[in-house]
Amino acid sequence: MTSDIPGPTLVLTHGFLMDESMFEPMREPLAAAGINLVTIDARCHGRTQSPDGEPFTYWDMAADTLSVLDELGIGKAVIGGIGQGGYIALRLALLAPERVRGLALIDTDAGACTEHEFDFYHTFFERWGSTEPMAPLVAELAPVLIGGNDPRLWRAWTSRWYSGDRRAVLPAARCLMERRSLLHRLCEIGAPALVIRGSQDGSSSAQKNAAMAAGLINADGVVTIPGAGQGAAWTHPEVLAPLLIRLVRRASARPANPIAAASALPLVAPRVRA
Repeated sequence: MTSDIPGPTLVLTHGFLMDESMFEPMREPLAAAGINLVTIDARCHGRTQSPDGEPFTYWDMAADTLSVLDELGIGKAVIGGIGQGGYIALRLALLAPERVRGLALIDTDAGACTEHEFDFYHTFFERWGSTEPMAPLVAELAPVLIGGNDPRLWRAWTSRWYSGDRRAVLPAARCLMERRSLLHRLCEIGAPALVIRGSQDGSSSAQKNAAMAAGLINADGVVTIPGAGQGAAWTHPEVLAPLLIRLVRRASARPANPIAAASALPLVAPRVRA
């Protein structure tokens, strides 16, 4: 979905088990700042499907995002996302750096699953795709995935989890678990980057975020949102929106190609001391 604002574009992809509507509370403040917000449903989420049994990677989903930009006629944008949306954004920045003005990396990281995480996800998604009652899984998931301290904010999502096809997300779970590390390639990304973490997020730890920020050439540390999980756009839009507005303005003011811009400067003959 696009806001159709004639200003700089910010593209955001949601986290796991969510959809693009999680960014709805962000749309009004971003529009007021003159920012065109484009939100995308990732594969196996929301209105985006994937062929049964066909594996895919976050590189494929980065290519999906480029196709959306092409369809909308958008040449360059600030690209970002939450959780898996951040995995997509990092790969897009490597795949097509000339299309990326900046990166908004929210509750995400650049590494692969650890052995412990892989085992946890494997067990969790086996339970999620089974006939086991969902209530214990939902009670475990909602506080950390969505975050915040108001259970009323969780119900919009937990009701979808209860009513949706539980197995539809399993190909995306495979993609999540089998992703490879990009830590060794972060030095190739020169776009301004904003790294944000909700204090309640149990998957993207402070250590992981610090490692990602340190590896990126143009990131200024990590911003932590107290009380947020991976759903800060839903639970804490008044905190997240100003951070994203500042990033978009910073990225839009920056030359699209600093090397080309530098080469266009007039040459100055070196001074020679007699």
